[in-house]
This record gives sequence, C-alpha cells and structure tokens, in this order.
Amino acid sequence: MIIAVDGPAASGKGTLAQGLARHYGLPHLDTGLLYRAVGLAVRDAADTPQFEARAIAAARALDTAHLTDLEALTSAEASVLASKVAVIGDVRQAMRQYQRDFARQPGGAVLDGRDIGTVICPDADVKLFIEADSKARMERRARQFEAKGLPVDRYALYHQIEERDARDRANPHGGFYKAADAHLLDTTRLDIEAALRAAVAIVDGVMAGKAASKGA
Repeated sequence: MIIAVDGPAASGKGTLAQGLARHYGLPHLDTGLLYRAVGLAVRDAADTPQFEARAIAAARALDTAHLTDLEALTSAEASVLASKVAVIGDVRQAMRQYQRDFARQPGGAVLDGRDIGTVICPDADVKLFIEADSKARMERRARQFEAKGLPVDRYALYHQIEERDARDRANPHGGFYKAADAHLLDTTRLDIEAALRAAVAIVDGVMAGKAASKGA
C-alpha cells in the first residue's frame, strides 16, 4: 500500500505521515528533507549567480547520509532554502527517482511532501492533502521552535509561511495543489491525535472500498 501525503508547510503532513507509517507498519520518507538538505548544502551561494548550478550538483550528489542532522534540517533557514531550490526543475528531477524507488519497495510506503500524489506517486493507493490556515501553521511551527529553546518572532514566522506558500504556488515544477483524487483533511482545529484518527479513517475507507470493488 502506497500512501501519498501532500500539503503546505506546517500543515501537519509530516507528523501525520509518521503516524500513518507506524499505524500500518510501513516505511516513511519525508521528501521535504531532501530539498532542505540540498538547500543547506548551497546556503553560502544563496544570493549568487552560481546558486542554481550548485543546487543541481548538490541534488545529484545527495545521499541518505545528508539526512541525519534533523535539528539543522528542521530549522527555519532550511525551510526557506528548500523552497528556493525546489523551484529548480533539474533539482526536482534529480530527486524523483529516489522517491519513486522508495515508494515502490515491497509492501509499499508512506511519503509526504509537495508533489507526491500528483507527480511522484500518481497511482498511490491513497492520497491525502493536508491543509490548515496560515495562523494555525505559524503557531505550530512557533511551538516547535520554542520547545527547542529557540526565540520566536511570530510576526516574521507568519510572513515566512505566507511567502513560502506564494513561492510554492508559483513553482511550475512543484505540486502544491491537491490531486484530483486526493482526500482533503483540514487540520486547523484538530490536535494531532484527532487528525491521525481522521487520516486513518480515510485510508481504511479507501482501502475497504477498493477491496469491495475487486470482490464485486
């Protein structure tokens, strides 16, 4: 079973994908970490003419060893850099095969990101699109930083989220938008336990419907 989980930054898609992976005993890949790792690898070139070429080279050389420093990968800086490298077509192309191979391993997998249901796994068994309003997403991200003892400027964080949404919507190579056959889950007013219950109910319902149609 392949479960594709998409949605904007801080919508809760990563936490839900992890919960679904545990619930169904499936491996999980946070594809956003791939782009964050590339972004961090070329951060010193972020405002230079070499940025795109270096980002492409970093994407092609990326391996799982670059995904271990979760503190750096989940920082606000990494989030901003990820959105900048994600608009580069050749960077996205370099990532796609890795993601598709991960999804197609025996037994399936859970993948979360921006274009999982639309580009990476268009034939996924279940597709979820997770959303929440910008204020709720800002507050979640702020609490994550505060839990790490980091200072938070909520005004700046809110605008970072809004700016990232704008870049994602304008990204011609991305998949910020919901796939036509994806199930929408709005987590604005849900805590993680309630959101996970809702996600599990959607997955179980879809799989039960597919089993019934095969048996008909």
